[in-house]
Amino acid sequence: MMEVAGPWTEVFEGSDRNGSPEEESFLTGSTLTLAPLVSESASVRRSQPIFITANRIRGIETFSSSVPSIPNPFPELCSPSKSPVISSLPPTTNNKHLIKVFGEDRHSRSVWVSPEATAREVCHMLVQTAHCSDEENWALLEVHPALGLERCLEDHEIVWEVQTTWSLKADTRLVFRKNYAKYEFFRKPTLFFPESMISDSADVGKDLTSAELIQNLLKSGTCPEIQGYLHSKESSRKSWKKVYYFLRRSGLYCSTKGSSKEPRHLQYVADLEDLNVYSVVNSRKLYGAPADFTFCIKPSKNPVRAQDLKFLCAENEQTRTCWTSSFRLFKHGKQLQCNYQLSKLAPRNLEAANHFTDTKSRSEASLVAMDFSGKAGGRVIQNPSEIRSAEKEEGQAWRRREALRCSLPNLNSGPRPSSIHKTQPWFHGGVSRNEAQRLIERQGLVDGMFLVRDSQQHTQCFVLSLCYKLKTKHYLVIPCEEGGRKYYTMDDGLTLFIDLLQLVEFHQINRGILPVCLKHPCVCVL
Repeated sequence: MMEVAGPWTEVFEGSDRNGSPEEESFLTGSTLTLAPLVSESASVRRSQPIFITANRIRGIETFSSSVPSIPNPFPELCSPSKSPVISSLPPTTNNKHLIKVFGEDRHSRSVWVSPEATAREVCHMLVQTAHCSDEENWALLEVHPALGLERCLEDHEIVWEVQTTWSLKADTRLVFRKNYAKYEFFRKPTLFFPESMISDSADVGKDLTSAELIQNLLKSGTCPEIQGYLHSKESSRKSWKKVYYFLRRSGLYCSTKGSSKEPRHLQYVADLEDLNVYSVVNSRKLYGAPADFTFCIKPSKNPVRAQDLKFLCAENEQTRTCWTSSFRLFKHGKQLQCNYQLSKLAPRNLEAANHFTDTKSRSEASLVAMDFSGKAGGRVIQNPSEIRSAEKEEGQAWRRREALRCSLPNLNSGPRPSSIHKTQPWFHGGVSRNEAQRLIERQGLVDGMFLVRDSQQHTQCFVLSLCYKLKTKHYLVIPCEEGGRKYYTMDDGLTLFIDLLQLVEFHQINRGILPVCLKHPCVCVL
């Protein structure tokens, strides 16, 4: 061993570093034990220290490794342009926001959107990634599960601005769901706006009929007055009070004396510009509402607070729909008409099946009953009773043909299993009557919305739940036997079907005993 005393300087081979005077003064008088020195030889290769320059501190490499580079066996996984998981990676720019959207099965999907993305654009992204059809019937909903509040975002609303108004402690979420009734009042205005609830106001010309007032309302050139009784509940009270309300362009008012319109009896309630309207789910249980047709209004730019909520309850679904639709039209005006026109121009799936369904739905209003039994080549049936008779005869002939086809031996395709309905999107298993009504209401109370479920009261029976004129009707499907074969019927055996799929397909073309053909299956979003 060798002992070194006194000042010393450590010099590395290949380095221009020298000891500074400060280092010399600090190490003066210290001792250092060193390993035995080995003479330099060509056979011994020492690892050389690398001098770190200031450029590397700034993130610039100034040296190259002597180790040969190993080629990447999977270059496609490292290329952002070819990566199969690029949708889950954050965008390269910093002006993107991550939003989480839930489906009705409570599974969520995260999407990167720009700060200016509208609800229509986000729906388009989700439709493309999930390969959905009927793009114009999809919507984003703002849902407050604990409070039972739901609101369909308008197509022009900025999604990120809506989220900034949410409380961080709340369980508010965005839900991706079908909503066939979003613009249904443009198609059937008389169903959504009863004549008794519409009257002329100061800014509308006199001597206008109810139909003219409705057209003015839809075109948003001028607004009539919406009026009627509603049960109201303040956040600080537990009881409900029946009050007469007026909805005008200037805001929402209530009368302090019956249905009087005199200015001294009118009380200002809310401004439409700073107002959002929510439908209330399970309002009887949550808030003790006198009926299930409850909606809520609150300031749009404030978080949901109990003191800001005002609950209103209507007598029936038509009255509630009239109020909520009028709130939207009065607030957004012609923007809703533009949104409706853009929804009809939304890109559609070009597959043949979807194209056929879309064409059928657009031309359905022009279908007429025809009689081809004569020699003239066919005639249009005008008599309603003759139309019903022809429809019944066609249904019976169709049933006989199907029964004969299924009874023939050696068919190319074997008989369909009796449980084939369980694979269909419109079958909802053992949901209750109330749950079936809620499912249909969530996706829009439009004529022809339907689902099929197990009957809870009759064993081996099913129930067809169908929406017609804003109401849900339920039809019992009974199994029966004929000729040793099992069938299903809804009209006491007059028309038989070999399975539920055949029953649904038949009533998508023929009404039968139903008030309207089956149009929109109520499905869950996966």
